[in-house]
Amino acid sequence: MKAPDRFSAIAAAAWAAVLACPLLAAWAAENLDQARREKEQKYIAVLQSDAPAAEKAITCKHLARCGGKDAVPALAPLLSDPQLASWARIALEAIPDPAASQALREAAGTLNGRLLIGVIHSLGVRRDPQAVSLLVARLEDADPEVASAAAVTLGRIGGPKATQALSTALGTARPPVRSAVAEGCILCAERAWKEGRLAEAQALYDQVRSAQVPKQRILEGTRGAILVRQSAGAPLLAELLRSPDRDHFALGLRVAREMSAPEASEVLLAAANRAPAERQVLLILALADRHDPRSLGPLMKMVAVGAREVRLAALEGLRQAATAHALPTLLAAAADADPQVAQTALDVLSDLALPELDTLLVTELQRAQGNTRQVLIQLVGRRNIAAAVPAVLQAASDPDKAVRLSALTALGNCAQFADLPVLVRRVAEPPADAEEAKAAFEALRIACQRMPDREACAEQLAAALQGASVPARCRLLEVLADVGGTRALQAVAAAATQNVPELQDTATRLLGEWMSLDAAPVLAELARSAKDERFQVRAVRGYIRLARQFDMAEPQRLAMCRTALDLARRDVDKKLVFEVLQRYPSVEGLRLAVEAGKAAALKDDAAEAALAIAQKLGARGPEVQALLIQLGRQPIRLEILRAEYGAQGKYVDVTAILRHHARDLPLVLLPSESYNASFGGDPVPGVVKELRVEYRINGKPGKTTFRENATILLPMPE
Repeated sequence: MKAPDRFSAIAAAAWAAVLACPLLAAWAAENLDQARREKEQKYIAVLQSDAPAAEKAITCKHLARCGGKDAVPALAPLLSDPQLASWARIALEAIPDPAASQALREAAGTLNGRLLIGVIHSLGVRRDPQAVSLLVARLEDADPEVASAAAVTLGRIGGPKATQALSTALGTARPPVRSAVAEGCILCAERAWKEGRLAEAQALYDQVRSAQVPKQRILEGTRGAILVRQSAGAPLLAELLRSPDRDHFALGLRVAREMSAPEASEVLLAAANRAPAERQVLLILALADRHDPRSLGPLMKMVAVGAREVRLAALEGLRQAATAHALPTLLAAAADADPQVAQTALDVLSDLALPELDTLLVTELQRAQGNTRQVLIQLVGRRNIAAAVPAVLQAASDPDKAVRLSALTALGNCAQFADLPVLVRRVAEPPADAEEAKAAFEALRIACQRMPDREACAEQLAAALQGASVPARCRLLEVLADVGGTRALQAVAAAATQNVPELQDTATRLLGEWMSLDAAPVLAELARSAKDERFQVRAVRGYIRLARQFDMAEPQRLAMCRTALDLARRDVDKKLVFEVLQRYPSVEGLRLAVEAGKAAALKDDAAEAALAIAQKLGARGPEVQALLIQLGRQPIRLEILRAEYGAQGKYVDVTAILRHHARDLPLVLLPSESYNASFGGDPVPGVVKELRVEYRINGKPGKTTFRENATILLPMPE
């Protein structure tokens, strides 16, 4: 355990021990309260000082956490300050003492406009029942925003007096205020419903939905009226679902999902039976979301007949509600002539989480015929049902090509280790039909990737290489490469040395892509012995790729780079080693680059790599400097005079950036390979740009231009 975690645990245990003892608990509570009061007094002093408004605002936030009754007199005057009123209310809303509510009520009697509205909202946050009278009076305020705020706050506070005032005002309020009054009524209705006063809630909801208020409030009232009635609300729900109004219909779908009463399912079904197709789809999806087992039968009927959109929606509904009884319907749909219906049904069957479904599918497969049999074969494969393998193996030899193809695909997903010989033979002795041969190959590849014992799997594949045709051996080598491991590597390496061009081509390609360092010695030996230049180059590049991509200790990587330089017969391949050395910079890597630079053809590239390595190492230390001198690259005094980046007459000055990254070498390494990223953006999007640099090296001026993202290696001035 880390130290902070250990200390936290110790502290928690200590406090638990303290609180377990009544005397100690009292002592702890007293000390904590004392600390809170000290903080409170400090913050009160800030509010009563001449501190800037910003500091007082932050202080109010602190008092929201630790303030008490003593902080109220300091906060109350701020309620009339346009800058600090909202900050003061944050604290007053949180302070538990009744004095905070009293301060807000007193302010409500003196303020107006936005400041008054804020105070009214804060009274609502505190649910202050003593504010009801003043809020009722404010329902008649000349400012409609103040009256609206009072109405909503009365709804939040609730209670008989607030409810009666809002109910009365709903019929008499001015139009600008009526929506807020309706909102207050709905809030009162929700509280009454929650507290079990259903008749009161129902009356309020009905009053709102019958009032002359905006449509949104009517919808809210209608929703409440249905849900509070439950079963008795079904007729109202039916009205919504029959309504031509889109908002009413959408509300009906929402309420149908919320209702716990079973009648909601019946209403949805009745509406779906007479609705147009586009609405049927939405009704069916709402029905499915209720997870009502009684919807299973109707959904199954809808799957069998009707417009495509309706059938697809019913299938999605069965995804939620299907039981084993729906299996025949789903199988029939999966064999449907409509490909979209068939695919959706197949997807539903594949995803169903029914414990008994796999057993049922195996049973059905043993007696199925025609399209249904083919569907079942696909399903047992998708669901990886091992018990179905005997039947699928039998289907793999069916006279019907489509059945054979489906069976081979399924075997890739459900075949076990003992079944591998069948698939291996299909690849080693492929059928004449190219499509079937490809299906067998893919099935074997997928099956082998699933096998837990990769070495045993590779042994079977390697044994099958003997006596197989060259094309078949190439396919088996592909599978071996997917399997990986020691035995697979041995088999592929052996194929790479056989005097069969097709095998060598496949094997060297696979070795060049091998995903473990075990292939390094094999590739090195192949690079030494290969007579065909194509295969030699492939082996060298594969070897370099391993050195570049895989994690390993620095000495091992350097040894591989040195070996790669010895193995490579072409300068272009040797230059790839320099990229590895630059990616993993070290003094030994620098030394290796310097050594390689002794060859005339590699001198410039080795020098560039060495400079890049030195730059990353900081170009410090006598050993680094000595190695650079061997390349004729002594430390220099570099001055960037001016640098511009851009194109087509639009250039930005990047002198400061280039100066920041310049060192005592002619190579300047930016933080990113992208000029745009290093220079803070793209000055001319969509156009290849250039970098113009004016500089001095050891006092001699120079000027050069680099194409976008090129290595910045400054030429030595003459």
